[in-house]
Amino acid sequence: MTLRLLPVACLLALGFPASADEPARTQYRSAKEIVDAAPDSDWRTPDPANLLYMDLEAGRVVIELAPDFAPEHAGNIRTLAKEHFWDGTSIYRSQDNFVVQFGDVDGEDPAKAKSLGSARTPLPAEFHRAANGLKFDRLPDSDGWAPEVGFVGGFPVGRDPEKGTAWLAHCYGTLGAGRNNADDSSIGAELYVTIGQSPRQLDDNITVVGRVLQGMELLSTIRRGPPPMGFYENAAERTPIKSIRLASDVPEAERTPIQVLRTDSRTFADATEARRNRVDDFYKRPAGHIDLCNVPVPVREPKH
Repeated sequence: MTLRLLPVACLLALGFPASADEPARTQYRSAKEIVDAAPDSDWRTPDPANLLYMDLEAGRVVIELAPDFAPEHAGNIRTLAKEHFWDGTSIYRSQDNFVVQFGDVDGEDPAKAKSLGSARTPLPAEFHRAANGLKFDRLPDSDGWAPEVGFVGGFPVGRDPEKGTAWLAHCYGTLGAGRNNADDSSIGAELYVTIGQSPRQLDDNITVVGRVLQGMELLSTIRRGPPPMGFYENAAERTPIKSIRLASDVPEAERTPIQVLRTDSRTFADATEARRNRVDDFYKRPAGHIDLCNVPVPVREPKH
């Protein structure tokens, strides 16, 4: 039998000392240290045509759409934003450990509903898409909800090689299109953001249209509505939405400068490994595993 020697990097990841007089802990770099040292080439600037600005009294929430996974819904959302559909609507639901939901609270009442303008209806369900053609940055970790998991363009994704399908996972900050029982009953006018423990049981059951890049604290701290589902009984308790606009429709001077760490970069892989196998002074046993929804995708303000 041939004895193979593990490289120093693997020894460090497993928490073993690189040598008798230089323990692994002294060489460990935290995920933050790794990300802080990332070269500019490891960052990407999102397309303003795929960015939504949700402006609340408390500040701005920046959301990136995922047209590669839900092109029909993303197209409708762009139309609704351009035509100011959400301006003056509200966040009318906040369910503890689950979601906040927003849009036209009277959307299902034909006598009171806001006009959808030139948005298309109906739309096909876009729960998943063909995996072929996607640049899939796979995690080696096992997952209870998908045969394989990883990232595509910054979005957490599940993949089934046998079926040849891929879908966006329901992690913290996920933006989804609310629907009724029929799978094709969503059009992107009523949206929700996951604010609690990742409800992965919804994966491949609802059309996911994007994720929040910045401003989650403005949504996750909204006062919870009453059980069982968090819909406010009193209209005064709802959170007003000043506007939802595409970044491309906002004057450049008023845009939120933001960059996202590329999930196909060495920096992202190294930072994820640092989280998977922490060997700092606090952690006594490296986990050797990381959950898809516990892998953050860092954002930053561009350097000048």
